[in-house]
Amino acid sequence: MSAPETQTPAAAPDASEKQASAGPLKLPIPVPTADSVPPPRAELTDAQAKKYEWLLEQVKSWTTVASSKDSKEDKSGPLTDEDRFWLTRECLLRYLRATKWHEKDAAKRLHETLTWRREYGVEGLTADQISPENETGKQVLLGYDKQGRVCHYLNPGRQNTDPSPRQVQHLVYMVERVIDLMPAGQETLALLINFKTSKSRSNTAPGISTGREVLHILQTHYPERLGRALIINVPWVVWGFFKLITPFIDPLTREKLKFNEDMNQYVPSEQLWTEFLGKLEFDYDHEVYWQALTKLAAERRAARLARWEAGGKQIGELEDYLAGKLEQGVVPAVEAVPAVAVAETPAVAPAAETPETAETSVEDLKVADLKVADETSAETTAATAA
Repeated sequence: MSAPETQTPAAAPDASEKQASAGPLKLPIPVPTADSVPPPRAELTDAQAKKYEWLLEQVKSWTTVASSKDSKEDKSGPLTDEDRFWLTRECLLRYLRATKWHEKDAAKRLHETLTWRREYGVEGLTADQISPENETGKQVLLGYDKQGRVCHYLNPGRQNTDPSPRQVQHLVYMVERVIDLMPAGQETLALLINFKTSKSRSNTAPGISTGREVLHILQTHYPERLGRALIINVPWVVWGFFKLITPFIDPLTREKLKFNEDMNQYVPSEQLWTEFLGKLEFDYDHEVYWQALTKLAAERRAARLARWEAGGKQIGELEDYLAGKLEQGVVPAVEAVPAVAVAETPAVAPAAETPETAETSVEDLKVADLKVADETSAETTAATAA
């Protein structure tokens, strides 16, 4: 199967050199520097590969997505192409890692996220709907770190709206755009937060309830997506906020948080915004930037979708293939041809189940639809994510 003619973008030129005569940059940077390369993915052990294959077969057997018990509107229905497109090989592996390779827990959480994406309306969030939240540039996707992670800048001091559900939707929308822009081989993002105080608003830090909701969403429905968080200019009020939410942050995520460090250690200076002590002169012009970001993300997503369709719409497709790094993705399974009738042979008694095979038994593989029990709290679920 030959892939559509889409190519992985070439490395970006030095943005700081270009802007010397053209003025501050106002557009998103489409690709990392030439030497910003994602580390190779770890090979699966035999045990991990077995668990992945079990999970893949389980997910392939799903035909419907159920609604949650707390849903005000029944969003249950058949599995859609949007659902299948989301269920890549790397997606399944992220949930396996987040659940410490307990495949049944990973299957449960995958189904819960499919339900959440429908009920929250992730695919329905639009640039026009979210635009008012970003008029001041309080969230910016700009450049890549030294491992090819998209840099997602948060500027709480540029807060321009009062607390509302749309503020949380804004973050979800931007994380989805980060995923659209990720280069081949990279699954995580770099979060850069500058708590520089605002001259017009005295309190721009998120409230505790908003912080907990955001943490729950990110840790539960975007596991293994945070690669690094770099935080500067942390005032004492925000330190207090971090102390309050620390119990809700799992240990692995806490290790990724870096406070008041030189960000040039982690991001090439030519792609690091001057507001974060880099060399990149960037001026946020909402009309220019927002339109360009929307167009770039839509093009990247459309290219991935076209490759997914050309590859046979496979659940468990390779993200490197979708991103254009590989010429071929997962080979579609060939349906079995009905066998010609033959003389009946004595049946062979099935082997006795052992503790080693109990986790991935044949009975498990026969499950047509995963029935999700909503028995755990948000905090308990979040504790194994990110």
